[in-house]
Amino acid sequence: MDQIEVLMDQAWPAAERHDTGSWVLRATGGVTQRANSIWPRTPSANIDLAVAQAQAWYRLRRLPVIFQISDGADQRELHDALDNRGFTRQSRTLIMEKLLDSTASEKDAARTNIQVPGINEAAVNHSILAGRPSRVEFDTTASAEWLDLWWRVDGRGGAEALPVAAGILAGCESLYALVRDAAGGVAAVGRLALTGGTPGIYAVATHPGHRRQGYGLAVTEALVAAAQQRGCPSVWLLVTAANHGAQELYRGLGFVENGGYVYRQERPRRHLTGC
Repeated sequence: MDQIEVLMDQAWPAAERHDTGSWVLRATGGVTQRANSIWPRTPSANIDLAVAQAQAWYRLRRLPVIFQISDGADQRELHDALDNRGFTRQSRTLIMEKLLDSTASEKDAARTNIQVPGINEAAVNHSILAGRPSRVEFDTTASAEWLDLWWRVDGRGGAEALPVAAGILAGCESLYALVRDAAGGVAAVGRLALTGGTPGIYAVATHPGHRRQGYGLAVTEALVAAAQQRGCPSVWLLVTAANHGAQELYRGLGFVENGGYVYRQERPRRHLTGC
């Protein structure tokens, strides 16, 4: 089992969990795939029985059966079993990681003018857009305006699902970064999930009117700097395989691919009609 899988589970905790010993079944009212998916932590000794039990568990909750399966030869048998059952493949996602040099943290902090946010510290300074000063604000909770931009850009549900998503975010100690445009509006946001000493960057979202202007880069750099100044050995993030622009940005910051995962979802069954 890859340690990053453990960290991913901690960074995006589900409201309800059932540990079978091999698999972890997760449910959060259908809000986000990750928080409503099966994590096959270790191979099951009886896949047929394990799948049947998982199907029953999710049907009680009126949720689709979704697996989040990381790369690895030990998952081949499970993939074959799901292929035979007609499970789809969705949302291929890459894990990218950047090693951090703790000895360089003071030098980098001086270059970027970033301070490690403490528990009561609200903001740090950063510079983007050819040296134009901007302010990257940090907080230990997600503000209403932080949540509003993130959900408008990345949300997969209506306004009624936002409080559920906010509960997922609050399930892990985190730092929330926000940068504003010249008029004071929120231009980009991001989250550093403080998991197991090796944090993960989540929820980087840029307002559609401010893309390709450096705001998302500013947030990401600030989150990396915050991890580095905490003495973390590395920082990781997740990006969809289809998002080539984001991958290019992260590679430019020194992130390299370190595995990935795919979602496998059961096809909905057609109900018999009276015809």
